[in-house]
Amino acid sequence: MSMVKNQQQIARMREACAVAAKVLQQVKALVKPGITTLDLDEAGRDFMAALGARSADYGYQIGSRRYPAHTCISVNEEVVHGVPSLRRVLQDGDIVSLDVTVAYNGFIGDNALTIPVGAIDPRLEKLIRVTEESLAVGIKQAIVGNRIGDVSHAIQTYVESHGYSVVRDLVGHGVGQQMHEPPEIPNFGRRNTGPVIKPGMTLAIEPMVNMGSYRTKTLSDGWTVVTADNSPSAHFEHTVLTTEHGPEILTVPPQ
Repeated sequence: MSMVKNQQQIARMREACAVAAKVLQQVKALVKPGITTLDLDEAGRDFMAALGARSADYGYQIGSRRYPAHTCISVNEEVVHGVPSLRRVLQDGDIVSLDVTVAYNGFIGDNALTIPVGAIDPRLEKLIRVTEESLAVGIKQAIVGNRIGDVSHAIQTYVESHGYSVVRDLVGHGVGQQMHEPPEIPNFGRRNTGPVIKPGMTLAIEPMVNMGSYRTKTLSDGWTVVTADNSPSAHFEHTVLTTEHGPEILTVPPQ
């Protein structure tokens, strides 16, 4: 499978990413103390359907396990892949990561963000801010002629300069007709390593940043990844198109 998309494929990626970005913003608008993560998930499912899309997460298979929800919603120490539940009620002071991946017209749009629930501790505000900023720093390195390691190194350097750690067990990735395509995009690494960035690549760049150690573990549900030391974690993601004129974010929130 080619990492470089042709013009027709890029046009369809634009459409899928626009849908993903809209759904993410619609779900984000519902976040408040007292709502359950399952409420948010079901709303996300309905928002996708209204736009003619479906979840790329639902039924996603690893081995014998299939993901049981339409979105990934991760709270506090949950890093990614949190399974929505009626039992998980958002509380004032929580932080919640919303990860929306849609399938639309044969292509995938993938994006995520972390937001506060009500009023949060200033230390959590900083974690969220630095994680979002690290995504922007990484995207700036997604330049034709650079290597994937340049993106990775930029994210790691920025995050660690603020005293946080980047998750190493999970990485960003190419995206297109499949949710996970080459190349892998770690959030740590060395400059001038990895595949060369060419025009027409569509990359899901997604720093996952922990307040404590970078180590993680997976809960008994087989999906939810949490910090090993129970420290808070934040996650941001955009799908980015590489062009001769620089990186273009495809998952831009609608105005």
